Amino acid sequence: MLSRLMSGSSRSLEREYSCTVRLLDDSEYTCTIQRDAKGQYLFDLLCHHLNLLEKDYFGIRFVDPDKQRHWLEFTKSVGKQLRSQPPFTMCFRVKFYPADPAALKEEITRYLVFLQIKRDLYHGRLLCKTSDAALLAAYILQAEIGDYDPGKHPEGYSSKFQFFPKHSEKLERKIAEIHKTELSGQTPATSELNFLRKAQTLETYGVDPHPCKDVSGNAAFLAFTPFGFVVLQGNKRVHFIKWNEVTKLKFEGKTFYLYVSQKEEKKIILTYFAPTPEACKHLWKCGIENQAFYKLEKSSQVRTVSSSNLFFKGSRFRYSGRVAKEVMESSAKIKREPPEIHRAGMVPSRSCPSITHGPRLSSVPRTRRRAVHISIMEGLESLRDSAHSTPVRTSSHGDTFLPHVRSSRADSNERVAVIADEAYSPADSVLPTPVAEHSLELMLLSRQINGATCSIEEEKECEASTPTAAQMEALGGELRALCQGHSRPEEEQVNKFVLSVLRLLLVTMGLLFVLLLLLIILTESDLDIAFFRDIRQTPEFEQFHYQYFCPLRRWFACKIRSVVSLLTDT
Repeated sequence: MLSRLMSGSSRSLEREYSCTVRLLDDSEYTCTIQRDAKGQYLFDLLCHHLNLLEKDYFGIRFVDPDKQRHWLEFTKSVGKQLRSQPPFTMCFRVKFYPADPAALKEEITRYLVFLQIKRDLYHGRLLCKTSDAALLAAYILQAEIGDYDPGKHPEGYSSKFQFFPKHSEKLERKIAEIHKTELSGQTPATSELNFLRKAQTLETYGVDPHPCKDVSGNAAFLAFTPFGFVVLQGNKRVHFIKWNEVTKLKFEGKTFYLYVSQKEEKKIILTYFAPTPEACKHLWKCGIENQAFYKLEKSSQVRTVSSSNLFFKGSRFRYSGRVAKEVMESSAKIKREPPEIHRAGMVPSRSCPSITHGPRLSSVPRTRRRAVHISIMEGLESLRDSAHSTPVRTSSHGDTFLPHVRSSRADSNERVAVIADEAYSPADSVLPTPVAEHSLELMLLSRQINGATCSIEEEKECEASTPTAAQMEALGGELRALCQGHSRPEEEQVNKFVLSVLRLLLVTMGLLFVLLLLLIILTESDLDIAFFRDIRQTPEFEQFHYQYFCPLRRWFACKIRSVVSLLTDT
C-alpha cells in the first residue's frame, strides 16, 4: 500500500513543472503547473498575482536551448514550447506598447509600462537628445526618491543612478537640476504619468529591435511599433511604414519580405536577411501579431496566415488575442477600487538597476552645432545580452561585407558615445532601401569590367575620387565576392522551385491514384455500404457506368488479350 502511494505521488510530481517568471521590477514569481498546461493558464496566474486587468499589452518571453527568444503562445502547452528541462525560467514583458500609455485606465498598468520603458532607456532601445534624456531621468528620480532633500541627497547624488548605458557628469548635473527645481511636489504616480507622456513622443518608443542585414549587407534593426514598421540603420530611421500600407509579411529560410503598397498604387517589396531561420520566423510571427493587434478593428477579422512559400511548404500562424480597439473598449468598462501598488523604490536591480556605482564617463568637449549621438548600432548591439531582443549569430547573409561593418564599429568605438544636444532627427523613409556609397563604386566598376559605358554624371562623380590600382584590385575582389554571394540565393531559389514542382507532381499522382481506386470500388466491388449504394443509384453514375466505363473496360480487356496472345505466339 505504501509503495502504491509513493509511486502515485512520484507520477503526480512528474506531471507537474516548476516555473519561475521574472517580473519587470526584477522580482520573481514561482508557481507549479501541470505538464499539459497551456500558456494562457500560466499567464492568467501571473496577472492574478499582479492584480492586472489590462493584460493584453503584456506577454511572457523565454529563450530556447538554441538561445533564440520567443513569445509564449497561449494556445499551446508550456512544456512543448520551451523544449528545455524544468524548472522553466521566463520573463514578463510588454509585448504590445500602448499607442497612448497615458490613456491607460488603471495606475497599475501604467506603472508596469513605466518599468518597461525604463528598462528600454537603460538598455539603449529608447534614444533621445540630452534635454529629453535629462527630463526622463529626472522623472524616474522623482518617482523613486521623491522631492529633493538637502539632508538626504548630497552633492552628486544623481551619479549613483544609472539611467542610460553611458552618460556624462554634465548630464548628471542637468538631471539633478531638473529634479531639484521643476519636479518638487509630484507624487510617484504623477511622475510616472509625465514620464510616459514624454517617452511616447520619441521616435524609438515601442521599438523591440531585431538584428538583420539588408540586400547590400549593411547591418540594420527591424522593429514593429504601435504606428507601423520601422527600419533603423546607423543613428537614423531609414524606413517608417504605416500599418495600413503593409499588405503582406512572409519569410523563406533566413529571408524576410515586407510587401508595401503606398500611394498611387506603388507596390514595393523590402527584403532583409536574419541571422538564422529561427530568428527570421520569430521576426515574421512578431510582425503578424503586431499588425493584427494595431491594424484590425475586431478580433473576429483575424485570419490564419501562411508564410506563403510555394505550394505546400511553409509555416502557418494565427494571432489568438484581442486587438487594440477591443482592449481600449474593455478597459473603459473597468469599475473597481484601484489596486495597491508596491513600487520597487530604491531596491537595486540586476538588469535595470535603480542605484548602481558603475563606471561614469567624464564630460566631453564639443564644438557648436556638432554633437556625438549614441549610435543605434552601438546602443542596440548591447541588446544581444538583454532580455528583450533577438540574438545575433555570426553566420548570416552577406558575410562578404563584414569588414565594412567591423570597421564602422571600430570607428564608433573610438568616439566617446554621449547623448547629443541636438535633436534626434531621423531621415524620412525613402524606398527602396538605400545603397551604401561603396556599393555605387562597385556598380560602376562592374560596368567598366563588362565594357559598358558610364553616364557623364557618373564619370564626374568618379573623377572626384579616382581609385588607385590597389583600390581597383580590392574593389574587383569585393565585386567577385558580391557576385558569388548573390548567386547562392538564386541557386537556392531554383532548388526550392524544383522541389516544390516535384512535390506538386507527387501529390497530384497520389490524388489520381486514390480517385481511380475509389472508382474501381464503386463499379466492380460488391460492397453494400450506404454511401456507395446512394452513389450507385444516382442517374449520373448509371449513365457514366454504361456509356463510358463499360466500353472503356471492354476496350482495355481487348487490348490486354491481344497483347497476351501476341506474347504467347512469339
